[in-house]
Amino acid sequence: MFIDIIKAEFSEDRLTYQKGMTTFHPESAEETARLFRLANEYGQKFYIAGFGNNIEPAGKAFDDIIALRTDRLNEFIKIVPEDFYIVVGAGFPIGEINTKLKKYGLFLPHAELPYAGSVGGALAVGLSGQINGHILPIGRYFIKAEITLPQGRIINPGSICFKSVSGFDIVKIFSPSWGLLGMIAAATFRVLPISLFEEYKELKILPIDYRSFLSIYRESADNISAQYSLKIKGKFDPEEILPPVIIDFH
Repeated sequence: MFIDIIKAEFSEDRLTYQKGMTTFHPESAEETARLFRLANEYGQKFYIAGFGNNIEPAGKAFDDIIALRTDRLNEFIKIVPEDFYIVVGAGFPIGEINTKLKKYGLFLPHAELPYAGSVGGALAVGLSGQINGHILPIGRYFIKAEITLPQGRIINPGSICFKSVSGFDIVKIFSPSWGLLGMIAAATFRVLPISLFEEYKELKILPIDYRSFLSIYRESADNISAQYSLKIKGKFDPEEILPPVIIDFH
């Protein structure tokens, strides 16, 4: 039984039982990498969650699945005000970022939206706002990350430079990815000077629609982006230890 393997490999406090689900709480990307390597060996499936306060697991898809919760990866790791970027753990509440940044005269626009969740959750669902008729995704400010891939490898895609190399920026595919491509352990965001705050006061949150996201994957024939994402999914997670599952929001 995989739970016995977890207990043998990790400290017992990493396991809890929430909403009827076995839940693992990693405290580092390295722990998640070890867990994923074991999952590939034994065929265990996982579902990545943030706070888990607005998600209700439903249906047979969750019968044999283990939740992977990022709530202990909740450190505000670094702020570099002179270079306008911050590094935050995936479990840090996104709504508290601007409180930390205020004394530096900086802000992150999406931290002002009424989203009661974690940094990792906001990235995974592709938290977006709308302003002056234009959509503004949080991915616009997501520039680098520490990510554990489903095969148990840790990568650090992206760059803190204002101008990086030309070509596709792989970090962007993780927002939105709904936890299907790996676990974001820490995220680096470009932040803005407070002098620009007035320009973003009218930013309004857009609805989050997981079922539409899944339908694109399931009907990918006419969607080039979905086809590309499925190829990446196949490369990152060939054993599909992070399967798509239907989630009920409440």
